[in-house]
Amino acid sequence: MFPPGHESDRRPRLRGGAVPGTLCRSGIGPAEAEEEGGNAMPYAPHAVAATFAGLALALVTGAEARAAACNELAGTAFGPAHVTAAGMVTPPFGIAGRDPPRPTTVTAPFCRVEGTITPSADSDIRFELWLPTGAAWNGKYEGVGNGGFAGSLIYPSMNAALAEGYAVSGTDTGHTGSPIDSRWALGHPEKIKDFGWRGIHETAVAAKAILAEYYGHDAAHAYFAGCSDGGREALMEAQRFPTDYDGIVAGAPANNWVRLVATAVWDEQALMATPASAIPAAKLPAITAAVLAACHGSDGYLEDPRQCRFDPSVLRCQGTESESCLTDPQIATLRRIYAGPQSQAGTPIFPGFEPGGEAGPTGWGLWITGPGPKPGEGSLQLAFARGFFGDFVFGVRDWNIRSMNFDADLATSDRQVGAAVDAMDTDLSKFRAAGGRLIQYHGWNDAAIPPLSSINYYQSVAQTMGGVTALRSFYRLFMAPGMSHCGMGAGPNAVGGVFGLPAPSHDATHDVVAALAHWVEDGVPPEMLVATRYRDNDPAKGVEAQHPWCAYPATVTRAAGTGGGFTCTAATP
Repeated sequence: MFPPGHESDRRPRLRGGAVPGTLCRSGIGPAEAEEEGGNAMPYAPHAVAATFAGLALALVTGAEARAAACNELAGTAFGPAHVTAAGMVTPPFGIAGRDPPRPTTVTAPFCRVEGTITPSADSDIRFELWLPTGAAWNGKYEGVGNGGFAGSLIYPSMNAALAEGYAVSGTDTGHTGSPIDSRWALGHPEKIKDFGWRGIHETAVAAKAILAEYYGHDAAHAYFAGCSDGGREALMEAQRFPTDYDGIVAGAPANNWVRLVATAVWDEQALMATPASAIPAAKLPAITAAVLAACHGSDGYLEDPRQCRFDPSVLRCQGTESESCLTDPQIATLRRIYAGPQSQAGTPIFPGFEPGGEAGPTGWGLWITGPGPKPGEGSLQLAFARGFFGDFVFGVRDWNIRSMNFDADLATSDRQVGAAVDAMDTDLSKFRAAGGRLIQYHGWNDAAIPPLSSINYYQSVAQTMGGVTALRSFYRLFMAPGMSHCGMGAGPNAVGGVFGLPAPSHDATHDVVAALAHWVEDGVPPEMLVATRYRDNDPAKGVEAQHPWCAYPATVTRAAGTGGGFTCTAATP
């Protein structure tokens, strides 16, 4: 499937010269276009030559032919995309990226295509496309999103898609670095556009053209999956480029980017307000325990934290301060984080974080409070806040987080970079008209992106497009009890997806991408996804529990009686 305006009949016809089985890198110009047509009855010498060519081709093994076709992609150009390297990869093959910074072992053979895209003079968008060989290809294409400030390809998720038979692409969105490195943005507005929306779109266009050249025909369907920044990228695709993908998975999207990072500033200012305001990470387990006790979290998590009326004052220290109680300044800090940022007039700017997700390795210690005694130091929120407002907005390295003005500075941020990084358009009518399908999910225990932000966006789209009922034909939202950011957490959380643990089976009930494909290809919308919790969140240790996620606004209810199962009950938003 090509994007609108793409002239598929003009894509280059590759010609030979590469050595089968080698990795070819570009040192020549784009392959020549081979003219088609000619006499219906060729002269005899041509016929003889064609006969011998056919016999020679029959002697070439399928593997050699595929290797030659793969190698010949090197040096070709597809619009602003240039293939810099291409070659067959035979397992065992290991590759390591920056996000996550651990090696990935690939067990399926594939054609590895590497390239760069330069839509502007300051662009250097690097991408890879992995192409399954022969019958291993399921005929479909999947784009994989990023995390944080991007800067690398998410190889584990690319590998998972390859194992399912997808031709799969990833991109660094225009710069190389760790997901918390924003220095590349300072003084580079075109790179901010590449990160914000252009890199993902241009990669989709290039990947679909390259795979069509390699296989000889277009992919039957195109899907995109992302979480966190990748969830923002997913919604950006649905909003700006509604024909790039037939189906999109948007996990825990950071789509209201400017206000999300402003929330990080709000939280860190609260922790740093006075020397006594900081909440040490050692106190987080006591907070979560008090939340669960107050709101009947018998399974170690809350079904819907909105129903919890937790009063932090129950933790007030009655005598000597300890890790099991909070001082009055700490109670004030906790209330501010739950409430979320406000303007100087007291108007809410963005939702706060929900009670119940404070403790644990993927909770507030990682994202908000930091792991040590110094307020916020080492937290991911602090890194993102300093980087975004310093490098993206104000052009000041080592920007002072205490100086944030939540009225004037947000207006400046919107004006400077909001159009590039925010994916907040609520009119998805073009995506719907193109036949697109969208699944969004968000964990109630998310300590990186407030979960209510997903509900707020969904409801805003519903208001624009005629109500929740009008969305059900193409857009479903799932809220995940006990799940942290993009996966893990106290509740069942494995449904596949980018950054998430793999589902125990890759079917439409347990795997979010399979559910999306079932909806697109078979017309069956997901009413429920069944998430899995592995023992110690380790798939090798087996399944510990499973739990349904219900399509919003339906809610989960437990059947009466001992051992009663869970069902989804229809509700109004």
